[in-house]
Amino acid sequence: MFNKILVALDNGAGWESVYEQGLDLAKASGSKIMLLHVLSPIDDPYINPVLMQPETIYPSLQTEAMNKYMQAWHELKQERLQWLRSLTQASINLGVETECTQQIGDAGRLICEFARNWPANLIVVGRRGRTGIRELFLGSVSNYVLHHASCSVLTVQGTNHSDQERIASDI
Repeated sequence: MFNKILVALDNGAGWESVYEQGLDLAKASGSKIMLLHVLSPIDDPYINPVLMQPETIYPSLQTEAMNKYMQAWHELKQERLQWLRSLTQASINLGVETECTQQIGDAGRLICEFARNWPANLIVVGRRGRTGIRELFLGSVSNYVLHHASCSVLTVQGTNHSDQERIASDI
């Protein structure tokens, strides 16, 4: 059975299901869990459009925009770390040995690398159901993890939406 379960959380829609699946498996098998959240500075909503513009004539405005971006980035990291810590404490209160960590970078690669180094017996990761062009451009963390993980992977399907709802949410 499993004794170390890595639960990869992204704070998007459906994270609760991923967390609950990992927690339930840990309780049933007496496993430890590690809650992992990966921040990516190139993913929505982390990109600041001001920083994506070419150099301006007024360098002080660029510096000011960069300072604001860095402050917002720091606040986001702290907010997400606090979220992870609260989930960790909730798990501990339910009798599950739990740790948490937050990493910055490419989610798929970091999940696989962390699982290998920790070492996890199982990775629990969410799946949004992206296909076709959306998957090509936006990527699929769960697909990457399924193909590169060094251990078993449980994918938890996110909320099913009709195609029209998916298109509307992308606009």
